[in-house]
Amino acid sequence: MSDELRNKLKETTEFLKGKGVEKPEIGVILGSGLNDYADRMDNPLVIPYNDIPNMQAGKLSDHRGQLIYGSIAGKKVILLAGRFHYYENGDMQKTAYPARVLVALGVRRFIITNAAGCINENYSAGDLMLISDHINYSGANPLIGDNLDEFGPRFPDMTYTYNIELREALKKRAHEEGINLREGVYMMFSGPTFETPAEIRFARTAGADAVGMSTVPEAIIANHAGCEVIGISFLSNMAAGVLDQPLSGEEVTEAAKLVKRTFEKVVDMAIEI
Repeated sequence: MSDELRNKLKETTEFLKGKGVEKPEIGVILGSGLNDYADRMDNPLVIPYNDIPNMQAGKLSDHRGQLIYGSIAGKKVILLAGRFHYYENGDMQKTAYPARVLVALGVRRFIITNAAGCINENYSAGDLMLISDHINYSGANPLIGDNLDEFGPRFPDMTYTYNIELREALKKRAHEEGINLREGVYMMFSGPTFETPAEIRFARTAGADAVGMSTVPEAIIANHAGCEVIGISFLSNMAAGVLDQPLSGEEVTEAAKLVKRTFEKVVDMAIEI
């Protein structure tokens, strides 16, 4: 399995380098409803996932399914506009593969974003939350199987997955711009069902401030390789049972439009610091 994965990564990275992707510094993974950030790229090279060997586009309409390479704030950046979620394929290796590709290309800082349900009742729908830690409740891990020793150790430490210094610097910059960044723990469920009220009560008891169906696989892969990780959750709605109302995917997409400019500013700052 490890040799097969190495060969796939070699094929994918050689294809991208042949298209002009050179020495990217920062990788940004855009979550549900947040793909419009890709329009901020200078001199973009846009490559559909389905044109890239060994990569697949997800099927959600608000995920573009594109790798976009260019520059932002004078830095070489790769944007992944869209995910191939674990609930779409049931294979954590496939879900995490784009993150592995970024590592193989030389990315050293990951900015991983998502739309999440808000559990912390001191926070509000529409807030942005820096991820300080996560709980992997998906039932899987992208590092299961043979370890790629050239990328990282068999048993990687997860104590400082989300870089403390970068979080503090980002909070300081945001405060100067009048942006109130929340901070908390993100808990990943597998999906595709939204969590039940009982599961949300369990998540709150476990210490989570927000829940979602992504981010953790990419964070594990980036941390395994010793990369810096910044996680940003857009709290799109209050989670099940917090308010007495049903949830929908359309609600997430519509809510994202309201925070678009603030989200763009925060991601810009995360690239610049």
